[in-house]
Amino acid sequence: MDLGLSGKRALVLGASRGLGAAIARTLALEGAEVVAASRNLETITSWMAELPADAKARVTPATVDLFDVASVEALASGIAAKGGADILVNNSGGPPPATAQEAPRDIWLKQFEAMAANLIHLTQLLLPHMQEKRWGRIITVASSGVEQPIPRLALSNGIRSALIGWSKTLSSEVAANGVTVNVVLPGRIATERIAELDNAAAKQSGKSVDEVAKASIATIPAGRLGDPQEFANVVAFLASEKASYVTGTKVRVDGGATRSI
Repeated sequence: MDLGLSGKRALVLGASRGLGAAIARTLALEGAEVVAASRNLETITSWMAELPADAKARVTPATVDLFDVASVEALASGIAAKGGADILVNNSGGPPPATAQEAPRDIWLKQFEAMAANLIHLTQLLLPHMQEKRWGRIITVASSGVEQPIPRLALSNGIRSALIGWSKTLSSEVAANGVTVNVVLPGRIATERIAELDNAAAKQSGKSVDEVAKASIATIPAGRLGDPQEFANVVAFLASEKASYVTGTKVRVDGGATRSI
């Protein structure tokens, strides 16, 4: 299926590893011009080297620190100077594990700025170009924890839930301009982040990492972790011409792990 991404310009945040890297690679392979943004350019250039020459030529690494609003604004200015972005993938790193009782105020504020406030700010800066062209895709990577809160991930559960309300509100404001706004909810996907969380859970519980991982997989009806490429494929569809009537949605990619309807 031709997704109609050739010639589209995409900005993918958190593109150095995991889900962000998989999304950036997939969009480039589908013909989009991709700005892959992260604090770690070395890791981006590493996965770029594995792409076919034509796709590699369509990827431009860019530096951004989501904890620094000046860095976010500089990235937006650079994108605007090149004609703006047609596709924005809002993808931030995950916060440290913490219970709702123990996470202190300063950590809430710091993580909210990077995971929500600066993503919203960046979107607002890039949105006028999409509205002017009457074509745009805003896709935010959240977490299945917004529907089924994950123990010891209070910061992620809470902050990403704020993005759900914002995304839904924005979707109704810009739909008539040809701009879609959707959220994708990953479950347990085989990334470095999941390995880090399993290690933290093992230390907290006194169990081995293998025991923690097996217990977690046992709760997934599919019986396995997801592959980053499976997640990226869903994002690529939402970014495409084919998804022009899909907006204001939450799409789960979790192997059936979320139990609610």
